[in-house]
Amino acid sequence: MKLGLGLYANILNHENLLFAKQAGATHIVAHTPFSNTRKPGDFNAIWTYEELAGLRKMINDEGLELEAIENFLPVFWSDILLDGPRKQEQMENIKELIRNVGEAGIPIFGYNFSLAGVWGRVNGPWARGEAETVAFLDPEQPPIPLGTVWNQVVDPSAPAGVLAPVSLQELWERFEYFLSQIIPVAEDAGVVMALHPDDPPMPELRGTARLVYQPYLYQKVFDLIPSRMNQAELCLGTLQEMTDCDLYETVENYAAQNKVAYVHFRNVRGKVPNYYEVFIDEGDTDMIRVLRVLYKNNYQGVLIPDHTPSLKCAAPWHAGMAYALGYMRAAMKMIEQGV
Repeated sequence: MKLGLGLYANILNHENLLFAKQAGATHIVAHTPFSNTRKPGDFNAIWTYEELAGLRKMINDEGLELEAIENFLPVFWSDILLDGPRKQEQMENIKELIRNVGEAGIPIFGYNFSLAGVWGRVNGPWARGEAETVAFLDPEQPPIPLGTVWNQVVDPSAPAGVLAPVSLQELWERFEYFLSQIIPVAEDAGVVMALHPDDPPMPELRGTARLVYQPYLYQKVFDLIPSRMNQAELCLGTLQEMTDCDLYETVENYAAQNKVAYVHFRNVRGKVPNYYEVFIDEGDTDMIRVLRVLYKNNYQGVLIPDHTPSLKCAAPWHAGMAYALGYMRAAMKMIEQGV
């Protein structure tokens, strides 16, 4: 097991790479910093090999490894998700992007096949000691405006109105098309496609069906296109939020199948439609037990803290991440030493 840190585009910089190394991480999961150069309507402006190779070099130069890129920009694949007129054109672009990722030597691409995306979370002092964190508290669900995917405007010229409801069957048909097209390319490129479960794991959100909102649905994903490149971006917090999840059994099942590409290590209290993200040592999950399950199944991949509560100090994000990384590093060492 290897310790990593996830960095969003706006915080992927020299200082935070040093912070990751100082805190004991060896690997980075990155949201690309050049995403900000793409604008709504830039349907064909995929990330280039040069950009991706430069990102990997930037991280390697700090003595760290780039384990994964996380998430397509919505504008890259909006019509794949919507079954729109640009679907085939965007699919060819996505294939080229994955080839670029492989050529740049990046082994994993994490993604989330969803129209509504991560939505509805609110901030509040709900973690230990009134630390600031996020929750999902069964909010009202307005329909998605036309021209919007994953909470981002992808088509500024879209007419006024809202997206028609998307059924579970429609969503799975769109996903099967995507997976059948991309997995052969990923196999040739040497890139694992790692699917994140739906966050929040509701069966429907804003009038659109959700793909993986119960743990058994991952098996459906893996059986759809059997391949070592078809794996899970296993988010422990999202899984624990699911109404029918035995988390330890779920981790055991998919780790035993070698279907865990990397792990988001996060703890929560509660389940949908009401839950709170908390410190990794205070939620409903015994995180040490999860690590033992992964270790027993010879999991060799990366774990990152995912979200953490913010501590009340001069550097709230850094303090929260340092706490999580220290906890994880100590727990992993303990388990590896047979304690």
